[in-house]
Amino acid sequence: MGFLESLGRQTLSIFHQLGAVILLLMAAVREISAIRGRETCRQCLSLGVLSFPIVALTLLFTGMVLSVQIAGELTKYGADFTVGAIVAIGIGRELGPVLCGVVLAGRVGAAITAEIGTMRVTEQIDALRCMAVSPIGYLVVPRLIACMCMLPLLDVFGVAIGVGGGMMVASLSHGVSSYVFMHSIHVYCVPSDLYIGVFKSVIFGMIVALVGCDRGMTCTAGAEGVGKATTQSVVYSIIMLFAANYILSSILF
Repeated sequence: MGFLESLGRQTLSIFHQLGAVILLLMAAVREISAIRGRETCRQCLSLGVLSFPIVALTLLFTGMVLSVQIAGELTKYGADFTVGAIVAIGIGRELGPVLCGVVLAGRVGAAITAEIGTMRVTEQIDALRCMAVSPIGYLVVPRLIACMCMLPLLDVFGVAIGVGGGMMVASLSHGVSSYVFMHSIHVYCVPSDLYIGVFKSVIFGMIVALVGCDRGMTCTAGAEGVGKATTQSVVYSIIMLFAANYILSSILF
């Protein structure tokens, strides 16, 4: 019974967080007209551009591992002419946007929660309200727009890097020439394999930003409260990312 009770509490907390994210999204949409361009650009640099190295490394090694597994099996049956297409489809549709979202949840979501949580603990958010400044428009909207704009760009570059890493491994380890690899992508892949992944990235960026902001704005006082909120932010973001990925894949494909 203790396990079931704990599982039930965790499930309810996830749905509670989902409701909080939806309410925060509605509040952010109402404040979208008060967007601050300079702050949004600063957040794009901090949350997006500075995340590129870890995204590039993650997708590079993912493409290389995927190519090792696929090319090693397909070359046994003379189907090496499909290696490139399978790697590109796997990374473009699923692995690219999901891994970019997970990386962003770990790096960006935690940073957003820690920053806003510290502002809440030190009563800076209350000071904004005293000065008639909306915390939603001042803190949430720039981060939301930055994540929704930068994650699709990271996904595009990450997919290209992952496919490049897969092509390099297929050529060096299994004798699949670069021409055969790229020709299979040209023949078997369609633009929607990338476009749908980019669309997923927009949703994933929204989830990461909203969960991070909500956990930061509702954390309890003290260093322990900020640390707990940061952990919750990463956990809830990753769970919602995988759930959203299943729902979107079921609908779009």
